[in-house]
Amino acid sequence: MSTLSTVIAFILLFGALVFFHELGHFLFAKKAGILCREFAIGFGPKVFAFKKNETVYTIRLLPLGGYVRMAGEDPELIELKPGLRVGLILDENEVVQKIIINQKSKYPNARIVEIERADIEKDLFIQGIEEEEDERSKVYKVDPKAVLVDNGIESQIAPLDRQFASKSLLARTLTIFAGPLFNFLLAVVVYIIIGLLQGVPSDEAKLGVITEDGAAIEAGLQEGDIVHSIDGEKVTKWAEIVEIVRDNPGETLTFQVERNGDVLDVDVVPNDVEGQGKIGVYAPMDKSFVDAIAYGFTETWFWIKTIFIILGDLVTGGFTIDALGGPVAIYASTEMVAESGIFNLLRWGAMLSVNLGIMNLLPIPALDGGRLTFFAIEALRGKPVSKEKEGFVHLIGFSLLMLLMILVTWNDIQRFFLK
Repeated sequence: MSTLSTVIAFILLFGALVFFHELGHFLFAKKAGILCREFAIGFGPKVFAFKKNETVYTIRLLPLGGYVRMAGEDPELIELKPGLRVGLILDENEVVQKIIINQKSKYPNARIVEIERADIEKDLFIQGIEEEEDERSKVYKVDPKAVLVDNGIESQIAPLDRQFASKSLLARTLTIFAGPLFNFLLAVVVYIIIGLLQGVPSDEAKLGVITEDGAAIEAGLQEGDIVHSIDGEKVTKWAEIVEIVRDNPGETLTFQVERNGDVLDVDVVPNDVEGQGKIGVYAPMDKSFVDAIAYGFTETWFWIKTIFIILGDLVTGGFTIDALGGPVAIYASTEMVAESGIFNLLRWGAMLSVNLGIMNLLPIPALDGGRLTFFAIEALRGKPVSKEKEGFVHLIGFSLLMLLMILVTWNDIQRFFLK
């Protein structure tokens, strides 16, 4: 696989995982009435951007994450202090639609007002004295969707009821939890698609795809043959066929199979592969809709349990940090998996999606799990932790996370490129 193809596969794969993660945050935030200023895939400089309704959708240069910038999570825009001269664009009802901070000359229809008092979060008004009028103070009502214009850059104001912090504890918790949840749902959907297109492994005593260079095709076995017995021993499950073949490398086995209503005896000599018998047959596949749905959930649950077991080994010392992989390892693995076919690439993506969801649920500051931990503390004590304390913890956590990422990335570079 060429380097360019690997890069494209990696960007598309990782971008899809991040997109669905952020989509979960975004949809639940919108449902809660939170103003979402930006939906971003990637970090760093903008590569592509467009605005629809209240949100700017951006693709940024570094495809290693993403975010939904919600109102109230950062300091809100510009404070309108007394004495500040602004331009106001009003509608036909004298309600403020735009507040121009700089470059007022570019808006000839704006009313220039010197602010006496202003509140664009709660009461939504601006009180001030208009130029070229008498010295009487006037109060202007501000539209809840009014826009601040600063040096040509427009930003919608965020009344308190549109800010993240103003929402109920349940709404905030669901908004943050939705990101990992969508990663799990993505994995379920991908496994269902695999089940529908490729089929779900079945435990029937039936032969699946026959390889072109195995003992089965040499003996004359065919895909779809139903196996009744092997050397006179009755079999009813695929696992039983595998066990008998595995335990008899190099030995002649007589398969009694049913094919198109006829019963045939076929002698097969399993190849000896590192002491185990192999005949070159895959498990039968079932493409039923019900089995595909079940496969989506069971496979996702399998990986959730597996990843938690690995995390437990990491804590107890059974799994070392040197074995962890970062973006470089994911890139290298994606190249190998992509070469083995689209279905394996889909499985790899689904497993990574589960992994991303779990990692974000861990109680690590700066990640979703860290924020959910603070929400749990808020529920127990009846009031939120101060923004200053929470922000400090997230800053420390983010710094340690970046340090870990640097360490893991360096391990990856040594493992894959400095051998």
